[in-house]
Amino acid sequence: MSETKYLTGEVPGAEPTGKEAISTEVISNHLLLVKINRPHRKNAFDFATAQALEDAVDAYEEDDSLFCAILAGSDDVFSSGQDLIAARYGDFGVTTRRGGFGIMNIPPAKPIIAAVEGFCLAGGLELCLACDLVVAAKDSKMGIPEAQRSLVAIGGGCFKLPKRIPYHLAMELVLTGKTWSAERMAELGFVNRLTEPGEALSGAMELAHEVIACGPVAVKAAKQIVRHAYDWSDDEAWIKQRQYSDLVRGSEDWQEGLQAFAEKRKPVWKGR
Repeated sequence: MSETKYLTGEVPGAEPTGKEAISTEVISNHLLLVKINRPHRKNAFDFATAQALEDAVDAYEEDDSLFCAILAGSDDVFSSGQDLIAARYGDFGVTTRRGGFGIMNIPPAKPIIAAVEGFCLAGGLELCLACDLVVAAKDSKMGIPEAQRSLVAIGGGCFKLPKRIPYHLAMELVLTGKTWSAERMAELGFVNRLTEPGEALSGAMELAHEVIACGPVAVKAAKQIVRHAYDWSDDEAWIKQRQYSDLVRGSEDWQEGLQAFAEKRKPVWKGR
């Protein structure tokens, strides 16, 4: 079977792909839900799906009314990573700009939360690494099994995971390819909150509303500073953090925050 036939959707079960594989919905004030919808491929990514996710992330970035996003999969699988059937025909889930799955190299500047049900493996775990917070059902499974197929996790798993959990435990996951429970990953600090099965999205929404209650301009700036924490020395950080923090000072939300405090009322954020 040729690469062309795969890319034109002639492989049995190749749909949905492209825009149909990623859906977006504003589910409450300022909150965007992004869902992966390729359950027949265990929510694995081909190029078209990655491009659709990149488009969704771009739209989220550009909309000042959206303060937080949630990335979710299906009821029984978050994502199994790269679509290996697609890969056989040269179709990889990598976009030109944002990279792996349309998000891994350049995640959104605004916060995004992973809501994990079921299996979260390989590139699926690396999707979590591209997110800022992780909410997972207790019975979900996580891992980087690439080594079991003589593959290497190149979506950030090998160099990002040791920054999220202890070094030797990250090495064990990478070298053995085993899967661990979300409960174990929560013990290690990888998962922010655990929920009962089927309730990860609800838990993510609860956490998202806590984020949304804060000033979105400040949240966005603070996220960028935290993301650079491993890259900057302390001496560099004092200087380089200002490229983000200076954008907050004098903003409409900065002024609103101070005024709301003085007036003893809840602030009304505008995202600018």
